[in-house]
Amino acid sequence: MAIRRSMFHCAQLIRKSALASSSVPQTASTALKVQSAAVPIFQQRRWYADILNQHRDTPTNNSALAFEFTEKNMPKVNEIISHYPSNYKQSAVIPLLDLAQQQGNGHLTVQAMNKVAEMLEIAPMRVYEVATFYTMFNRTPVGKYHVMVCGTTPCMIRGSREIEAALAAHWGIKKGQTTPDGMFTLGEMECMGCCVNAPQITIADYTKGADGYTYNYYEDLTPESAIKIVDQLKKGETPKVGSQIRETCEPVGGLTTLLEPPPGPYCRDLSQA
Repeated sequence: MAIRRSMFHCAQLIRKSALASSSVPQTASTALKVQSAAVPIFQQRRWYADILNQHRDTPTNNSALAFEFTEKNMPKVNEIISHYPSNYKQSAVIPLLDLAQQQGNGHLTVQAMNKVAEMLEIAPMRVYEVATFYTMFNRTPVGKYHVMVCGTTPCMIRGSREIEAALAAHWGIKKGQTTPDGMFTLGEMECMGCCVNAPQITIADYTKGADGYTYNYYEDLTPESAIKIVDQLKKGETPKVGSQIRETCEPVGGLTTLLEPPPGPYCRDLSQA
């Protein structure tokens, strides 16, 4: 009974608050909010976003087109699906979409999504739900190198905003745009999990298709070292992966602990795995 009275009291307060707000004179600020609310949310501009919010048909990205995995990629498709029981093969949706994106030079088209849905025997909407949720899927074309600057707090404190600004100025583009030569797209990614080596960027390399696809971290950066890395890539060179100033995550001034080999047990040698 007490719970019902409390719920009734809350409802009354909400009703009074709504009536009170409706009687407030409309200022320029409130008018702007009302105008924004009148625009469907999928049509409102998202600041700092570099992903497509709603699908728009284009001559190369529409459901009327067919998509097929290449003969070289089909063994990978079959191997991915084999990892899951036949009655749960829809679990393969993410790795298959990733493979389709690699085959599409970094662009995941709606026809590729439809093909994945067909292969997994699920409704296309189930695939769209996944592709639109994860920002790792690029639903608009990207450059041969997709350069993503970490935007999370540790990297931001350590200078990732300056790195992003330096890259944008170096290429003459803004975040979410691609250089005129189609070589680089500047994007943003949230925490990449290497906060100890902040700031960092991740570069997805689509220049060699699915076979040569790489996804590398470049850490402990400055605006100058970030520009040096992308310039090396443009020249066809291979920049150093990982930290640019130290080995792994050890202190810059050298080790302060674990100065002797630990007694074990030891981890297996991953290079031999």
